[in-house]
Amino acid sequence: MLDIRQLNYFVAVAEEEHVGRAAERLHISQSPLSRQIAQLEEKLGLTLFERSQQRIKLTPDGRIFLAEAQAFLAHAKRLESMARRLGRGDEGGLCIGYLENAMHSGVLPNALRELQRERPAVHIALYSYSNAAQLEGLRQRSLDVALICEPVAVDDPELESSQVLSDPMLLAVPVDHPLAGAPSLTPQDLAAQKWIGVMHKEGALRHDNFISACAKAGFVPDITMEATEPLAALGLVAAGLGVTMVQTSLREQAPEGVVLREVPWMSYRTALWVAWHKVALRPVVTHFRELLQRSRMIVPSTPASKITSMRATDKSRRVRAR
Repeated sequence: MLDIRQLNYFVAVAEEEHVGRAAERLHISQSPLSRQIAQLEEKLGLTLFERSQQRIKLTPDGRIFLAEAQAFLAHAKRLESMARRLGRGDEGGLCIGYLENAMHSGVLPNALRELQRERPAVHIALYSYSNAAQLEGLRQRSLDVALICEPVAVDDPELESSQVLSDPMLLAVPVDHPLAGAPSLTPQDLAAQKWIGVMHKEGALRHDNFISACAKAGFVPDITMEATEPLAALGLVAAGLGVTMVQTSLREQAPEGVVLREVPWMSYRTALWVAWHKVALRPVVTHFRELLQRSRMIVPSTPASKITSMRATDKSRRVRAR
């Protein structure tokens, strides 16, 4: 059986790459620390560190073991914290991973508000992680629930998922742009624009899916500028630097000087799934997942005959009228 104290010692030395600094961090002397690391290596039958007079560094096997040890210790801390809350009569806590769109769309805040209304004693910890990091967190049990941009594979032996958001896209243009008042929009109209791309945290996959949907609709966006999140892209549109597409759920957050147009023939949607581990779900985890599923925001497609302009603010209307 592994000794948690030895694992803590190993992680400290690995992160510091220096026995002296690790000893200071752990408030022990160097000699006992070195002995504990040697005993751990002997117990494992594995060389964790390459040692020289100048430094100590991880072996390739040591790097793999470090990642697992860090995950194990994080879960141990979470387990201890949960046990203490249960001992006080609390329902425990929730560790939730999410992507930015879970916040922007209101999916996560709405579910959290309902949970806090029903179960105010539950402690919530939120982690803004990438898609891959959330899935790994679920597998290692450091996360209870994940909000991700694509579904878990149907044959995944550990995880399950359910869609909670399917949000149509709106074209955002400056208020004085010719397309702001055009009676209709065509793929050729969009192909002729300077585009502001949104490079989301989840990276290339979502970007490629958007480009593919544009090509399927009959145009290729000329992306001349990129923002790291949609609200920043809307700010650039307001400054007259180009056009972009954002999800419908952001329409109330558009700044002054931006007009939002529906594009019914554009198939791309912003999607979100809730994912969880199949095994040994605590009641509070199951309840929160069900809250997310009950509040699903699967927005129906807009009829092709309906193309409207939505101005961000009353001020935008006045600017347009002039």
